[in-house]
Amino acid sequence: MDDLESCVDFLQRLIRTESLPGREGDIAELVRTEMEGLGYSEVHMDDAGNVLGKVPGKGEAPPMMFNTHLDHVDVGEHDAWPHPPFGAEIHDDTVWGRGAVDIKGPLACQVYGVARLLQDGINGAGPAGDIWVTATVQEEVGGLGARYMAGYIDTPLIVIGEPSRCELRRGHRGRTEIVVHSQGRSVHASVPHEGVNALDAIARFIIGMHGLQMRSDADLGTSTVVPSLIRTDQISANVVPGEVWLTCDWRNVAGESGEDARQALQEIADQALAESRRAASIADDDPAPSLEVTITSVERASFTGMTMDYPADNPAYIVRADHPSLAAAKRALDTALSTDVPVDVWQFATDGGLFSLEGMTCIGFGPGNDLLAHTVNEAIPIAELERGLIGNEALARALDPRAAV
Repeated sequence: MDDLESCVDFLQRLIRTESLPGREGDIAELVRTEMEGLGYSEVHMDDAGNVLGKVPGKGEAPPMMFNTHLDHVDVGEHDAWPHPPFGAEIHDDTVWGRGAVDIKGPLACQVYGVARLLQDGINGAGPAGDIWVTATVQEEVGGLGARYMAGYIDTPLIVIGEPSRCELRRGHRGRTEIVVHSQGRSVHASVPHEGVNALDAIARFIIGMHGLQMRSDADLGTSTVVPSLIRTDQISANVVPGEVWLTCDWRNVAGESGEDARQALQEIADQALAESRRAASIADDDPAPSLEVTITSVERASFTGMTMDYPADNPAYIVRADHPSLAAAKRALDTALSTDVPVDVWQFATDGGLFSLEGMTCIGFGPGNDLLAHTVNEAIPIAELERGLIGNEALARALDPRAAV
C-alpha cells in the first residue's frame, strides 16, 4: 500500500471516529498511534489533549509547525446527508463524511505529507530544524487547545492546515461574540404600562446598528456585525419580559480588537437606552431599563479534565503579501503542483489568529473545498488528497523558519 492509499485509509478511520468538541479522546489516540507507526519521534499528548509528533531536524534552524485540529461540528439530521456522515464511504473517487474537508482531510495530509521527510533523517539529510505536526482540541468552539499550546510552543512559523483548495491563505478576519443584556421590569401583559419591556431597548439597539461605521482593511475587507440569537427570561406569552439577551456576531479586521467592537456597540446601546427612556417617560432615577454590552465569557473543559476560561474573541491576522515565508511557500507549491497557486484569505476564523497573536507567522494550506465545510455535502476527492500530500511535503522541505523571525 503506497502512502496515498494509507492516507485515504487513515482519513476514513478519522471520519468514523466521532470527535465533537470536548469528546476528542478517541481520535487523539488514533492520531497518536498513527504518528508512532509512521516513525514520528516524541509523539505525545499535552495536558489539554493536543497531539504532537516531531520530525527531527539537524539543529541548524528553529522548529516549525504544521497544525490542524481534532474536532468537528455536529452533523444535524443524518437523513439529510446523501451518504452516512460517519460512514467515510467512497463514491466516484471521493471520500464522504463529516470532517472530510473540515478538518480530517487536511489533518491526514499533514500527518502523511510531512512524514515523507522521516526517511531523509534516516539517510542523514533531515530538515534544518525540527518539524512538529500538531492537532489541537476544540478549535470549533473557541480554541482551547490552541490557546494552551500557544503558551508554551516556540516556533516562528506555522502552516495552518484548514481547507484552502490547495491554495495559499495568508490570514482571515477574527470573530468576537458579544451579548447585549437588556434589563427592564416584568409585569402582566395586560398592564404593560406598569412595567418596562426589556425588548423595547433591544429593538432600538438593533435599528441603531444599521448606522455603525465599520472598519475596512485592504486585505481582509470590511468588518461585519449581525444580531444572531435572542432570548428572554420568559416562556409565557402573556408576560412582559424583564430581561433580554441579544447575541451579536462581530467579524473584525486586523488591528481591530474585540474590545473595540464592544465599545462601538456600547455607544449604540447608550443611544438606544436614552431613546427608550424618553419614549416611556421614565425618570432618570429609575434603574430600569438598562442596556449593557459584554464579550461572552467561555468556560470549557477538555476530555483530559483540563478547564479554561476565556473570552469568545478569536483575533484576525494577516501576513503581508511580500512576506519572505509566503513567497517561499508559493514557489514551492507552484513547482510541486505544476500550477500558479493563488494566494488569498479565508472567510472564516482559525486557530491561526491565536498563534499569530503570540508573534508566530501563520501560512494557510490544506486540501478540500472550504464551501463544503459544515454542510451535509462534505466530501473530498482522493485526487485532492494527493495534491494535499504533495503540497505539505513541498512546504516541509522548502520553508525555513529563519525567514519568519
